[in-house]
Amino acid sequence: MPLSWKPAVRRSDERPTLRELAVQALSSVEHGYDLLAPKFDRTPFRTPEHVLDAVAKALRSLGPFDRGLDLCCGTGAGIDVLREVCRERVAGVDFSAGMLAEARRQAPDDVALVRGDALALPFGEAFDLLVSFGAFGHFLPEERTVLFAEAYRVLRPGGSFVFPIGAPVPLRSRTYWMLLGFDSVMRVRNAVWRPPFVMYYLAFGLREASAELTRAGFEVSLRDLPELGLRADGSPRARAVVATKPSVQGS
Repeated sequence: MPLSWKPAVRRSDERPTLRELAVQALSSVEHGYDLLAPKFDRTPFRTPEHVLDAVAKALRSLGPFDRGLDLCCGTGAGIDVLREVCRERVAGVDFSAGMLAEARRQAPDDVALVRGDALALPFGEAFDLLVSFGAFGHFLPEERTVLFAEAYRVLRPGGSFVFPIGAPVPLRSRTYWMLLGFDSVMRVRNAVWRPPFVMYYLAFGLREASAELTRAGFEVSLRDLPELGLRADGSPRARAVVATKPSVQGS
């Protein structure tokens, strides 16, 4: 990765404590991530490097691109991917000031980092590539219609919105029941506590993603990510969703 960057100094090399995670979970999504930001890169919530590398490899076969945007960029894990495949400007947008502060400490000076709402992006039709990593669990199903409409709006004709998505978790697996338990706890928490903290793991799958992107006007295709492993039946554990805005509008 000739354009890769790594943070020279972290604000904290410690993982967040259980108490810190509890305080975050009882906050709003925005304030919770402001609190977690200094230690976020030391948590399992940050997208792993091998996932970023697999998506970058898939993008190399689709690009190059000119301008790229990391949607819900957090501390900037996807910025490295964009800088590898984009020839011009790279930007990130997030609504957490704390996460953006961490991203600014780590990112090169030529990366534009903007505080904004993914449901009302502060851009015009400006980008050839959008990526997003691990953000969709923070949006309720009824919000994804607006989210994908905004992604479509800020892409230039022929531009693509790309993100990784995992294969369905087997119902009999321990992982499935752990994720189901987490989602159930979050639903109970949001029913009895305000403000809500939207973070669900099992609410968004490939079928839903493809249908919602198609309704937004995208042409949807898939790229296998074999670097992330295969299931028992030989199918990939993860794919990259490639949602392309038609070059000719209305086509």
